[in-house]
Amino acid sequence: MKTSIFIITLLISFTTIGQSLSKTKAIKHYNIDSDNVAIDGYDLVTYFENSEPKKGKKQFQENYNGISYQFSSNENRMKFKTNPTKYLPQYGAWCAYAMGDNGDKVSVNPETYKIVDGKLYLFYNKLFVNTLKSWNKDEDRIKAKADANWTTVLTK
Repeated sequence: MKTSIFIITLLISFTTIGQSLSKTKAIKHYNIDSDNVAIDGYDLVTYFENSEPKKGKKQFQENYNGISYQFSSNENRMKFKTNPTKYLPQYGAWCAYAMGDNGDKVSVNPETYKIVDGKLYLFYNKLFVNTLKSWNKDEDRIKAKADANWTTVLTK
């Protein structure tokens, strides 16, 4: 009996450690700041429900898989908490075009985005380069490449 309890406890411990390591491994691939805050603190829900994204506030912060997301209201925080995968940006919040073009993790301008099939895609937009324009020229092909490249990135 004691041996069975020990083995069960050991298995639970290894499972928990494995889950923690996989979360830690995944976090290293996400576009977050030194405080583990994603998308420069922009409210993910506003991308879907407003005409433009809004900055979130620290007081309405929610942690999901080790990453902190900020919201402009408690109502938006609760919407996210109820269904986080509905709002999460694709490719770890890196530039969707760069991920599709060559698999690179390139920072984004949180105000340059597109919703495609209910998913949020973010883009680099700085110094006269707006990758959303390039994405729009060949979206289906670049999106397919980005999906494949992101899967490869996550295995590293």
